Amino acid sequence: MAEKTHVDGTDRGDILVYGLSTCVWCKRAKSFLEEKGIAYDYIFVDLLEGDDRNTVLDEVSKWNPKVSFPTIIVNGKCVVGFKEDEILEGLK
Repeated sequence: MAEKTHVDGTDRGDILVYGLSTCVWCKRAKSFLEEKGIAYDYIFVDLLEGDDRNTVLDEVSKWNPKVSFPTIIVNGKCVVGFKEDEILEGLK
């Protein structure tokens, strides 16, 4: 399993951002969580190689068959794309 990077903040459950290091929407999603002071983990899929990359892409495809980014898992719910309302809804 690829290593996640943790960002400190208030614990609002399990939040994982699958993103690309070059994706503006991925950066906005991360910034949004940081502005709200929410702890989360993220994985930049494009920076992975080999088996780690394939494993993570398989995980993403289970949540989001189109494998688009960002794919954000908020307490067991999947948010595809940067959608503030859906992210906040998952935090309740």
